[in-house]
Amino acid sequence: MGSPRGSGSSRGSRRRRWASLLGVTALAVTAGGALACPAGAATNVNFPTHCIPPAIAGLPPIDGTTTAKVTADNTSPKVGDTVTVTYTVVTPAANNPTDLALPADIMTPTGKVALGGAQTGTVTVTGPKKNDPVPGKGVFPSFSMTGTFTVTSPGAITLSPGDYNIHTSYILELDTPCTVTNPPAPVSETVTAAANPPANTRAISLGSASGSPGASVAVSGGGFTAGASVTVAGRSGSGQTADRATLTASAQGNISGSLAVNDLATTGIVAYEGGAWTSDLGTAPAAYVVVDDTPVPAGSQKLTATVKAGTLSMSQAGDAVAMSAVDFGSGQASTGGLNAVTVKDFRGGPAGWSLTGKVTDFSGPGAKIDGELLSWTPACTTKAGSPSTCQAGSAGTVGASGATLASTPDGTATGGEFTADARLSLGVPAFTPPGSYAGVLTLTLT
Repeated sequence: MGSPRGSGSSRGSRRRRWASLLGVTALAVTAGGALACPAGAATNVNFPTHCIPPAIAGLPPIDGTTTAKVTADNTSPKVGDTVTVTYTVVTPAANNPTDLALPADIMTPTGKVALGGAQTGTVTVTGPKKNDPVPGKGVFPSFSMTGTFTVTSPGAITLSPGDYNIHTSYILELDTPCTVTNPPAPVSETVTAAANPPANTRAISLGSASGSPGASVAVSGGGFTAGASVTVAGRSGSGQTADRATLTASAQGNISGSLAVNDLATTGIVAYEGGAWTSDLGTAPAAYVVVDDTPVPAGSQKLTATVKAGTLSMSQAGDAVAMSAVDFGSGQASTGGLNAVTVKDFRGGPAGWSLTGKVTDFSGPGAKIDGELLSWTPACTTKAGSPSTCQAGSAGTVGASGATLASTPDGTATGGEFTADARLSLGVPAFTPPGSYAGVLTLTLT
């Protein structure tokens, strides 16, 4: 009886041993069904790789060569855009080192893409838990991982493959990390980011808010291009009147002068550079009313009504969002809904508005979740009768650099009341320490 028990124990030990070797598949395992790489100028690069099998496997580190490439869905972004990158391990550092066939859908790849040039840092990428069966001593197909980053600097940004890891979930939970032996790995892709135009700080103030037809109103302002020719003009609602004057900005970008206002329909005055008013080179309208002092015939009464310009404002339904819980080790997303934000544009001018958000890292019990892992899917509705139509921002990463939740364009007729919200999703890395994590999402209306 003793001998059979010993033999069974030995067989059990061998089975455990074979199971432990599954961690080695991190060196080269398929993630079948991963997203296809977009077409582009990305090239395959080779780099030495140092992989460490799980200690339970009893195998020494494996040094080999990885062939990989990194692609980007947008190689000509602007600052503030979100770029999706795909890291594909074309040829891993090794084959299946055992005679044991590996079952399907047991492996989850993760990794890093290194940014260089105009913007530095790393991008966390992940792949699905999906792989084809791999025969013993078999060759592993490639696997892909995706992630996103927000462009923060203009110029050429290089993308290089970085360290990667395969987590296996079969009998045991095991990890096999593979690191770039001589970082950084060669550049596989380059994206060239364009700078956004500088923020418009142009503004004017008036010496008075009303006057008789033909009266001159003093106009002063700042934020203009030094030495630029600046047009000061009257506005009638969302259109421009024939009342205008030309001023020259000082070396400090300031203007000072006056405008004779004749049009009785005038509701405001603007100043702008260039041939016509735009939100990039013009000011918001300063309210002005022409008081019609024309005498009325005997026995008549002149009735005057005034519509006063209001403000651009926002309010929100609450200041806290409880997102869903995730299981430790699952690497799932915590989801929730942004509290509704109401925007009221009662300015009565030609300018649209933009509502943006940015988020901090999520701090928890001795650990953090990167704020770049928070994404949203915005939505926006327009109240009936509003001159403008609200446009929801694009779905994607929020991050520290920010993203647009909603906006309305400039136009001849603007204003109204709008409601914006978004579905939220925070990618929680597997094995994030248990506890409560909190970040702050800041909304800015301009």
